[in-house]
Amino acid sequence: MNSNESTRRAFLKQFGVAGAAALAAANAHGLAAPSPQAAKPALTPADQKQADTREARMKWWHEAKFGMFIHWGLYSVIGQHEWVKEFEGVPLSQYEILAKNFHPKPNAARDWARLAKRSGQKYMVMTSKHHEGFCHWDSQLTDYNAKKQGPGRDLIAEFVEAARAEGLRVGFYYSLMDWHHPDGAICKTDEAARRRFVDYTHGLVRELMTNYGKIDILWYDVDWPLTAEQWESERMNEMVFSVQPEIIVNNRNGLPGDFSTPEQEIHAAEAGRAWETCMTLNDSWGFNRGDDSWKNAKTIVDNLATCARGGGNYLLNIGPTEDGSIPLPTTQILSEVGRWNETNGKSIYGTDRGNLNPTTNLNFTRRGNTLYIHQKYWPGHTPAAEWLEFFKPEVVVALAGLKPKALSARLLKTGQKVEFTQDEFSLRLTGLPLEAPDQPATVIEVECDAEPVIDQWSLIPLWKRNKVGISI
Repeated sequence: MNSNESTRRAFLKQFGVAGAAALAAANAHGLAAPSPQAAKPALTPADQKQADTREARMKWWHEAKFGMFIHWGLYSVIGQHEWVKEFEGVPLSQYEILAKNFHPKPNAARDWARLAKRSGQKYMVMTSKHHEGFCHWDSQLTDYNAKKQGPGRDLIAEFVEAARAEGLRVGFYYSLMDWHHPDGAICKTDEAARRRFVDYTHGLVRELMTNYGKIDILWYDVDWPLTAEQWESERMNEMVFSVQPEIIVNNRNGLPGDFSTPEQEIHAAEAGRAWETCMTLNDSWGFNRGDDSWKNAKTIVDNLATCARGGGNYLLNIGPTEDGSIPLPTTQILSEVGRWNETNGKSIYGTDRGNLNPTTNLNFTRRGNTLYIHQKYWPGHTPAAEWLEFFKPEVVVALAGLKPKALSARLLKTGQKVEFTQDEFSLRLTGLPLEAPDQPATVIEVECDAEPVIDQWSLIPLWKRNKVGISI
C-alpha cells in the first residue's frame, strides 16, 4: 500500500523524528509484517497502572472495530488539504484571517454522527486542534478558538452532544505540534519557550478532559519537535487518567499508550498489542474539493475485514466542507458500507484475531470456532466445470488449507444453508447462485470443530506429483 505524501508521516520522515521510519510495503495478504521488536523498557509505575486497567478499558473498543475520523478546521475554508498552510507557504498573518471567516452551519456534527451510525461505525474521533493551532472549543488559554472567532460557539460541545445522541463513543484528536503558537518551534532549543509551550499544551488537554463529561479516546498526533521527556508526556497522561480514568490513549505523544496507530496502511501489531489503522476515504484528510480519488465501498469493506482479521480497528476519515457539510461521495460510499454492515456486521464486530491467509478472491474473519468467508469477487460460471468435477455443481466457492473440520455453512445475509465437501486439501462450498447474493462482498459463515486456521502453503509438500509431461 503506497503512502500518501500529504500525511503526518511524510512530515515526520522529513524532520527525522524517531519512530517515523518509511512505511513498510504491505505484503500480499494485506497485512504488513510486524516490525522487529526492540527490547521493552521496564514499565514505570504510571505505565503499570495503565496496563493493569487496559483490558477493562478497551473491551468496548476491541468489539467496536470501526470508527469515524473527522478532520475539520480553518484549512477546510481553503479546501485544498489540511496541510495547505505549509505545503503552499501561506503566511501566518494571512492564514489567521480564516478564523474570522470560518462560519459552520449550526450543529453540523449531527449529520456526521447520523452518517457514522448508519455506516456501522461505533465511535467518532474529531480534530479538536490540528497542526494549525486553532482550537474548536471555548478555551480560556487562547483567543484563537471557535468561541471567540468566526463560529462564535463551542464546536467540540456540539460534536460531543451529536455523538452521544446516536449512542456513539467520543474521541478527541489533539495535535501536539502547533504552527500558530510562538513557542511551537523554538521550544526545541529554548528552555523558557519549552516551559511555556508545554504548560500551554497540558492546559489545553486538561480543558478537553474536564469540560465535556466522559471522553472515551484521546488521540494524540505529531510530537515534533520535542521528545516524550521534554513534553512531560508521562505527567500529561497521569493528568488525563486522573480526570478520565476509563479513557483510551494512543501512542503518538512519545509513549506506548494503549494502542498503535498505523496510518494509510494496514499493519498489524504483534499479538497482544492493540492497533488501529487510520485511513482517508480519498487521498486527503481535510476537505479537498479537487480530490476525487475516492475508495469504493468494496475497498472499505475489504479493509475493514482485513483489520478485523488482524485483531485491529479501522478508523476511516471524512473531511467536511467549510460549513461542516459532508461531501456527497462520502455519504454515498459510507451509506453503502452501512447497508452491508446491517446484515454482515456479525462477521466484523467482536471478532478475534486469526491465523487466516487471504487470497485474491477471499478474505476471512473469525469469532471463536466460526469462520467468516468474505467472497470479494463472486465466481459465477466457469467453463472449467465442463471438464473438472471440482467445479460441480456450480457455483463453487473453494478455499485451500483449512485445518479444522467444517461442521456447517450458511449465507450470512439470508441464513440459507450451503452444501459443502471437504478433504485434506480443500473446502468446497457448492450449488451457489450464479449471481452474487450480496455486495460489495458475500459472507459465508462456516462452523468448525476447532479454531479455524487457513494455510495454503502447508499443502505444498502434500501434493502428489505426476510424471513429467501430460499424464491424462
